[in-house]
Amino acid sequence: MTTTTREIHLASRPQGTPVADNFRTVETTLAAPADGQVLVRNTVLSVDPYMRGRMNDVKSYVPPFALDAPLEGGAVGVVEESASESVPVGTVVQHMAGWREHALLPADQVRALDTSLAPASAYLGALGMPGLTAYAGLTAVGRLREGETVFVSGAAGAVGSIAGQVAKKLGAAKVVGSAGSAEKVTWLTDDLGFDAAFNYRDAKVVKQLAEHAPVDVYFDNVGGDHLEAAIFHMADFGRLALCGAIAGYDATEPLPGPRNMMMAIQKRLTLRGFIVTDHGDLAGEFYKTVGPWLASGEVTYRETFADGLDQTVEAFLGLGTGANVGKMLVRL
Repeated sequence: MTTTTREIHLASRPQGTPVADNFRTVETTLAAPADGQVLVRNTVLSVDPYMRGRMNDVKSYVPPFALDAPLEGGAVGVVEESASESVPVGTVVQHMAGWREHALLPADQVRALDTSLAPASAYLGALGMPGLTAYAGLTAVGRLREGETVFVSGAAGAVGSIAGQVAKKLGAAKVVGSAGSAEKVTWLTDDLGFDAAFNYRDAKVVKQLAEHAPVDVYFDNVGGDHLEAAIFHMADFGRLALCGAIAGYDATEPLPGPRNMMMAIQKRLTLRGFIVTDHGDLAGEFYKTVGPWLASGEVTYRETFADGLDQTVEAFLGLGTGANVGKMLVRL
């Protein structure tokens, strides 16, 4: 049997901040699974900041999204039809064919999930790419050592909220986070165990970070004034794990770099950008180390849900305005 379903296409490339007109919802028909394929009914979709970069037609570490074609992203769902013995009907799976209600995929492109350990949605956040990103950034890139001070920008997001908690579990003496509202700051300190946090809208970041200096490891999700402030307040031989730069994702002109790069020389700093797919070898270690902390509640997470495929674009745009606390997800 065929399946009539809907998917979201990239209609045009954004110029600056994306708008709803850059996207188009399209009705399509999927054939029955051929040999070795499965039909998945998606239940939760992931929207992530990195997707903004893929909307530009520029060379990067992943190809840009194609125009007039469905966007891609993490998703979880249930297998409704299967022509694969290895993935039977009813299996809960994870895959990368998000931004759509159904996906027809080769069976080797889906991963079965154990939902007795955690809800399926957690595999898109704390137990998925954001969680592994946090762990890799702290261990392989930031080389965090016990007793050090860690600063995490964008700390109330999917990656930052896990990074701060994992840093504490790995022995950081002090973890400081920045966020964009009083509510998020309170969540960081009262619920997640950050030693300190501040609202970057209240005053300049360089001023608010001063009382927590020197910083040994900076986990950067923001770039811009946060990166400049971190460089100013780093300890000698500090390490900066450059994960994201959301402050400049919508820029239409090249942004100037931090104005204090000379300090990187004076302080003998290490600034290293990283991409989570380069650290797949850490996945087993991540699950073994962080999994039990999540299961016991020692590390916690929050999810912000939008409901329905029609809310996917709004949910994605909300990432740029700080509409999410924790992981932003779309529930179908």
